Amino acid sequence: MDDRSIGWIAAFTIGGFAGWIASALMKSSTGIFLNIIVGMIGAAVASLLFGILGVSFGGWIGYLAAGVLGACVLIGAARMIRS
Repeated sequence: MDDRSIGWIAAFTIGGFAGWIASALMKSSTGIFLNIIVGMIGAAVASLLFGILGVSFGGWIGYLAAGVLGACVLIGAARMIRS
């Protein structure tokens, strides 16, 4: 997934939504700034993993789906490390 194809403002917005959705799904209490960071990093991680598997997402909805999945993975990994 290429951030340049949707623009930086859209990437921040979608990343924020993705992080917020993931934090709600995982019952995590993070702030909006961390939601944006986790959502964007999650989208990058998920895009990398899905790219290895040959699955690609396109557009805003694909970026949101990848962000939510990746952010959930990141939140789960952080919980495992902290415990």
